[in-house]
Amino acid sequence: MTTVTVFADPPVEGFVLQDLAGGLLTESEAAALYEAMLVDVCRAVESSGGELLVNYRPPEQVPDGVDPETAVREPLDEALDSPGDARYEVQVGSTFAGRVGNTVTHLLEREDVATVAAVEPTAALLSRQLVDSAAMKLRTSDVVLGPAGDGRVYYAGFGEPIDFENAYATPPVETIGERAADAGLGVDFLPSTPVVETRADLRSAVPLLRARNRAERAVPPRTTAFVDEVGLRVVDDDGTPTVVRETDKP
Repeated sequence: MTTVTVFADPPVEGFVLQDLAGGLLTESEAAALYEAMLVDVCRAVESSGGELLVNYRPPEQVPDGVDPETAVREPLDEALDSPGDARYEVQVGSTFAGRVGNTVTHLLEREDVATVAAVEPTAALLSRQLVDSAAMKLRTSDVVLGPAGDGRVYYAGFGEPIDFENAYATPPVETIGERAADAGLGVDFLPSTPVVETRADLRSAVPLLRARNRAERAVPPRTTAFVDEVGLRVVDDDGTPTVVRETDKP
């Protein structure tokens, strides 16, 4: 069983998806999208053969007045089928790579967990099938990576720790792969899937969500509902694919 750790920020206005907030989306809508993706990702892990571990930010790393554990727990307690089975732990480290490294290394070396994966809520299209496929690959490979756009990763699974210092330096799919190779570890890959962090990401994710939904294939339900409710769509704007809201279509 792979322990899948979701590194979650509190879904509050002005703190998450800042590249989308204030432009295409309002800060409130950006927070709502982040929460929808957080729920979809955690439900995908819950429905898989993996163990769900939600890592939330420490209070000193979030806006004043925000309880990070409560902000993350509340939507998940309502959405998960068995919320009592989910583990919650505070993140330790000043950088994302450090927080991932501390968690992965602790679980592998101190808790004798066989394999550990790190994902973020922005991996909106992470599915039960991908989580289970990664777990199978981790039986024969020490590191399994899920590539996303611009050299990022939506999934990073480990059966052995690597040197995590600056391991998520751009482009992380290459950097993590190099660290694994330097340690003599075998690396395998999942199919590429978009993450949703920027407007450019929406150009890839929105058409895929809409196409899969129209074809009655599996989609992340809350993220897809958000796209429909807000009216996000990619259109041809004088030869350039552009994300718009239905009311703003040229």
